[in-house]
Amino acid sequence: MKLNLLNLFRGIPNPLLVAVGLGLLALLLRGRGATLRRWIFIGTGVVFAGAFLTLVRIANGLPVTRGSKVIMKHEILRASALGTGVVFLIFVLGALMPLVLDSFERSTFTRWVGARHVRATKSGFLTVISVLSICGVAVSSCALGSVISIMGGFGQDLQRKILANNAHVVVDAQTPQGFIEWEPVLQRVRATPGVVAATPMVTGEVMASVGSNMSGVLLRGIDLDTVGQVIDLPKNVELGKLEWLADPEWVAALPWSERRGVEADEELFRPIASDVSPAPLPVDKNEDPIIAKIARPQPPPDRPVYPCIVIGRELAKTLHLRVGSEVSLVSRMGELTPAGIVPRERKFRVAGIFFSGMYEYDATHGYVTMEVARDFLDQKDRLGAIQVKVLDAEAADGVRPAIEAAVARRAAGARLARDQQGLFSALKLERIATFIVLSLAIIVASFCILCTLLLMVTEKGKEIAILKALGASDGAILRVFMLEGMIIGGIGTVFGVAVGYATCFGLSWFGVRIDPDVYYIDRLPIAVNGWDFFAVTVAALCICAISTLYPARAASKLLPVDGLRYE
Repeated sequence: MKLNLLNLFRGIPNPLLVAVGLGLLALLLRGRGATLRRWIFIGTGVVFAGAFLTLVRIANGLPVTRGSKVIMKHEILRASALGTGVVFLIFVLGALMPLVLDSFERSTFTRWVGARHVRATKSGFLTVISVLSICGVAVSSCALGSVISIMGGFGQDLQRKILANNAHVVVDAQTPQGFIEWEPVLQRVRATPGVVAATPMVTGEVMASVGSNMSGVLLRGIDLDTVGQVIDLPKNVELGKLEWLADPEWVAALPWSERRGVEADEELFRPIASDVSPAPLPVDKNEDPIIAKIARPQPPPDRPVYPCIVIGRELAKTLHLRVGSEVSLVSRMGELTPAGIVPRERKFRVAGIFFSGMYEYDATHGYVTMEVARDFLDQKDRLGAIQVKVLDAEAADGVRPAIEAAVARRAAGARLARDQQGLFSALKLERIATFIVLSLAIIVASFCILCTLLLMVTEKGKEIAILKALGASDGAILRVFMLEGMIIGGIGTVFGVAVGYATCFGLSWFGVRIDPDVYYIDRLPIAVNGWDFFAVTVAALCICAISTLYPARAASKLLPVDGLRYE
């Protein structure tokens, strides 16, 4: 029996089992002295709990598809698992709400009266307004938390992609000559406290052409041994291998089965963070070079050997290139001839195609070895920039002065990768603006609470007068009605924040498929941050508390004679 139970819950995360167990315990606590209606409520919640666990186990066993490939049946199962989980959470919160009100009734006088007023049978119109107040606050809080999480997910995804394709700090020369004696500078930068790695880079703008197709390319010469320590280029190569840049003869000898292209391999669309690392070269470098040269395949006579280049996915689509294809690059650094300066042109062979997750990089960037870039861009004894990776990208401002001191040149300066993109500050400002705008929805919902309390003051005028005649102070009446409004707003806030958090967590877990051809990502990025939902909770409770001030003050100023005059 124990083995069967283990098999039953296999594939379900332990934290999820603990949460469902606590929810079932809350439902059973609600069953003490329960009526038939209450037992129906509990039984329905238990059914949703069982359906949720079953669907989660099935959904965890489904394969994860990439790119534009969508299996609708699998997506419906994942959505059903999320929906049943949210409904079960609502049942659990509904079971806990009477227990919380019971605890209020066992407390002080004002809390007892306030809780009894909320639970008391009121007129039908007043009950409808109270329910609408709770629903309004719940929907507003859920929407605010969900939108903030989705915006945070897009911001984190964009930041991750930018920092993965750019060094945290770039030390570049501010003169056209660049760094001439750059090796000592590179060593001093690597020895700077807070620096994890540094790599040299040569950069230039060229024009790529294949037949009648042309496109501008930002050509970068890289050091194959250290570039992977600073940026994620080796992880992003999806077709071919980055190491093939140093072996143009092997690329020229590739068979047609290995010369694949992006357009023919749709399912290769994958996120930037991948566990797949480039495979080593097919020939061991420790072998005798003569034996290795004889053993390895040689390119056919009609296929010349050209320097190799790794290009982005979108650039490969634009120029219709595959691994092993030839592409012509034209540099503005021309050669002096009797006819004048002629632009320098050279043929390259595609050794790999990378996918960075950002269209701007995939459509414009190409990588070659430093030796090839220096020769083609006429920078044989110069270096354009040094790219640096620090321990904490957010604290790169503090490391930049030390890096500039290590460079020790007025003609050079360090700039942050974040300086190239004004998106980080714009995204933060947009999140703040969205928080303020969506908070207006909570303010609108709080007007329902205000109307509810005003109508309750009118309806409970006799009871207020009796309480004041028995000795209740104005402050006690004020606290009673403020507590009533806070209970109504608190119920809506708890339901809204809990449902929003559970929904966002489920969406980030199961994933929401979106069109990669439009958004350049195949899943909706969601960042579930508990502090964001805590801020939403505090904002909603503060707005609800402010909305209770006027009706509570009106109730506290009611005179006993006015309340009992017509009785």
